[in-house]
Amino acid sequence: MIHLPVLIADLGLILAAAGVTTLLFKKIKQPLVLGYILAGVLVGPYIDFMPTVTDHKSITIWAEIGVIFLLFSLGLEFSFKKLVKVGGSASITAIVEVVFMLLIGFAVGKMLGWSTMDSIFLGGILSVSSTTIIIRAFEELGVKHKKFAGLVFGVLIVEDLVAILLLVLLSTLAVSQQFAGTEMLVSILKLAFFLVLWFLGGIFLIPTFLKATKKLMNDETMLIVSLALCLVMVLLAVKVGFSPALGAFIMGSILAETTQAEKIEHLTKSVKDLFAAIFFVSVGMLIDPSILLEYALPIVVVTLATVLGKLLSSTLGALLSGQPLKTSVQTGMSLAQIGEFSFIIATLGLTLKVTSDFLYPIAVAASAITTFTTPYLIKVSEPFYDFLARILPQKWLDAISRYSSSTQGITTFSDWKILLRAYAFNTIIHGVILVGIVLLSSRYLQPFVSEHLLNGNNGIVVSLIIALIFMIPFLWALAIRRIERKAYSHLWLNKKYTRGPLVALELLRIALAIFFVGFLIVQFYNTWIAVSIALGLIIIGMIVFSRKLQSFYERMENRFLHNLNAREEASRQPEILPWDSHLLELTVAPESTLVGQTLVDLAVREKYGINIALIERGKIMIPTPNREERLYPNDKVLVIGTDDQLAAVKSLFEGIVEESESTFPKQDMSLQKVIINSKSPVFGQSIRSSGIREKTQGLVVGIERNGQRILNPDSNLVFENEDIVWIVGNNKRIPDLLK
Repeated sequence: MIHLPVLIADLGLILAAAGVTTLLFKKIKQPLVLGYILAGVLVGPYIDFMPTVTDHKSITIWAEIGVIFLLFSLGLEFSFKKLVKVGGSASITAIVEVVFMLLIGFAVGKMLGWSTMDSIFLGGILSVSSTTIIIRAFEELGVKHKKFAGLVFGVLIVEDLVAILLLVLLSTLAVSQQFAGTEMLVSILKLAFFLVLWFLGGIFLIPTFLKATKKLMNDETMLIVSLALCLVMVLLAVKVGFSPALGAFIMGSILAETTQAEKIEHLTKSVKDLFAAIFFVSVGMLIDPSILLEYALPIVVVTLATVLGKLLSSTLGALLSGQPLKTSVQTGMSLAQIGEFSFIIATLGLTLKVTSDFLYPIAVAASAITTFTTPYLIKVSEPFYDFLARILPQKWLDAISRYSSSTQGITTFSDWKILLRAYAFNTIIHGVILVGIVLLSSRYLQPFVSEHLLNGNNGIVVSLIIALIFMIPFLWALAIRRIERKAYSHLWLNKKYTRGPLVALELLRIALAIFFVGFLIVQFYNTWIAVSIALGLIIIGMIVFSRKLQSFYERMENRFLHNLNAREEASRQPEILPWDSHLLELTVAPESTLVGQTLVDLAVREKYGINIALIERGKIMIPTPNREERLYPNDKVLVIGTDDQLAAVKSLFEGIVEESESTFPKQDMSLQKVIINSKSPVFGQSIRSSGIREKTQGLVVGIERNGQRILNPDSNLVFENEDIVWIVGNNKRIPDLLK
């Protein structure tokens, strides 16, 4: 008898339950994540009337794979360049919200009498909003074109990075079981170091690799290579002491900067959906319904803390960042929920065995409730703003308006700020690279050389020389390379300032370069004589070969910048932001009435007050198109206007077609053979007068008469008895007319 492994049976049960519940939730138009969680509850160990999963250990492994691919997918949507472009408003809003929710979560936990660790993890769970739920709600409510939606998406990008930081800090806290400030600082510095190192290395190598192998890449190989890169980064992250989820997120964010990002996201979506479903089902399997009943009051308290806390903190953060009251209120009411990252943080607490069993189901229950409330909160956000505008004192409203206007001004930087910022950035980037080379050389290169190539002192010398060769371009960039020449020249020639600080900065750069060389050599030798000799040789070499080093470094820098900006260059768009207007990309639907018309005929500026900034047609970019330019199907048009103006014009681009009797499914169109007889309604009539085109949505393409075939017959041809007519049209209407 054939034995079926338990894992396969359990997987079949999980997917069957998930399939049924997600179909149900799709029918009632609710998030699929909730369907997966319900499926987990049904097949979990706490429900007796259904078959249950037996091999929990294997399912846990599959769920961990689900977390990896879920974070990989979030990384593909994240992009560090998006984080840089988010701007101060989103960053301030996100930071204020996260800090407040950490404090609120901790306070609520303590108020409920929970342990310190439970309270800390509750704060982490409540601090991150759900990207998936918000995007779905925005799409359903049709508010993606509004100004506050852009701010919300920016906040979500910052929160993703904050969530990764929280995973690292909570892991450190859980392991140490105490509030050690030094350990926390070391964890943050370690995370920052590896984030910078992996990002720099990844952007330099991976886009180059993908470009070199582009001709060899079909969908299958691209999928395999993408997943391989993801898992390699997972291994690296675990190797240096981080979670697998962090490695997956980092690789996703690196690939997000490549020109292949959309294709990779499309190819990996099915894999992510499968394993993410298993993860969310495993989330539901851990929920004991009896605990939900027992902790009904804490669930209500945590849910209220989530909704009210996020509403108030996000609104306050947006106001502090200089946003108008309306945008701030709409942002706050959009972010009032928790989601996938909260599940991962809750799972971390269970895995490390530092949180109570009740915290996990409470977090999931609060997430489920806030998932239902989110669309309604977004929908009533504008009426709620109108209510506030009526009841708040006018002087408060005026003060908020003045503050918002004052923060929208252009920020200028002095030469000193420009120079110091550039020097700090240069030092951090090259310092991280040099430390990375030193650690790789001492921990991996030297042992490999000594074991497989040369023994003893010769192996150490060879390893040291190889490491120094790799370090020299970055040492030159750190110590000698000229940065921000214009600002430096202004300061050097300005008589108001002494040149002492500039000289001190240059000496500091040289001292740092010497420190890194010494740091490398000390890893191999303990004698200062060797250190001094090597330092002397390095300094002489950098001075003698300065021009060659500059050329080599500039080639590396250009390659890095090209890889970093390739995706952006492929679809560059102008940046325009006057007053309260904002940019929105709209696609011209094939059925839109705009198709084929010139911009002067459309007169969208005169009718709706919007401006068309750019038209993207395939790979062709048409910035500031002229009045004779026409719109074609699937053109991507970048328009600028206010929320109301964009809402008014949006339907024109979408080209919504009302259902009528004349429409029918494409599959109803077919080629049919009909034999005419004396009783046929069209007998004795011409093709034109028979009304076939109008009544059957059909077209006569051929007639066979007396053994002769007439292709594309003339419309004046009269139907005769025994004619065999070939007609393309609606197969539901043609027989009734011709038989």
